[in-house]
Amino acid sequence: MAFKEDLKTKSAYIEDLLKQYMPKEEGYQKTIFEAMNYSLSSGGKRLRPILTLESAKIIGGDVKEVIPFCVAIEMIHTYSLIHDDLPAMDNDDFRRGKPTNHKVFGDGMATLAGDALLNYAFEIMLKESLGKENSDVRLKAIYEIARGAGIYGMIGGQVVDIESENKSIEKEKLDFIHMNKTAAMIIGCMRAGAIMGNACEDDLQNITKYAKNIGLAFQIVDDILDIVGDEKALGKPVGSDIENHKSTYPSLIGLDESKKVATDLIKEAKDSIRKISGESRFLEDLADYIISRDH
Repeated sequence: MAFKEDLKTKSAYIEDLLKQYMPKEEGYQKTIFEAMNYSLSSGGKRLRPILTLESAKIIGGDVKEVIPFCVAIEMIHTYSLIHDDLPAMDNDDFRRGKPTNHKVFGDGMATLAGDALLNYAFEIMLKESLGKENSDVRLKAIYEIARGAGIYGMIGGQVVDIESENKSIEKEKLDFIHMNKTAAMIIGCMRAGAIMGNACEDDLQNITKYAKNIGLAFQIVDDILDIVGDEKALGKPVGSDIENHKSTYPSLIGLDESKKVATDLIKEAKDSIRKISGESRFLEDLADYIISRDH
């Protein structure tokens, strides 16, 4: 219970930060600002910005220096969700219990809203890095986020995911999809936070292992919840993977084995984060939360 309250507090903090950075809904292009803010303010767990902050914190870095990266990572994540929901992708009508962006603003404006959030994220990070003494460190952090979101990360995973629909694929390819589509962004944001905290190479590697494992476990749990989850808790219909003929962990190795794989990944993640000298309790509890969540 203490962890859930702590997570709630941290999520509320991220919400406040996002409000400070959201564009004002004014001017001739007012509609794009409304569309951006609609999806950005629709809730969610805010795990990626929280992980960015926590990775800097466990290293002993100044968490205030990481704030622009936290905001940016959530904007990038939100852009990916807007595009995922489009008719050309997953064609989802609801996200977090609300109509998806394209259902409110139309396909064209939703596409632009995703584009806008992606560009605005980098605008924020670069603006907060220009003229700073540690600009090289900041550029390294931006690179980690860019790579995690790009063709060697999330987009690369999405490409293979789309090409694998209506096909039976091997576990190796499914692992590639999950590692890139989901885990790469988590790795990128945690490495960025650690780099901003001036992490040594050993600590950076342990944070990378933690991020990789919880990222993969998170997606496996998503696969499981798409079968056994509660639609009300999830805020979206279940069974979309089956409907879209997607290969998933449960479809390849079964529900029980999928749960075991996710559990083993979480154990390894916790072992990795404990090797860092900082206080690791929250990140350990977060790993446990990922494996036990219902939405």
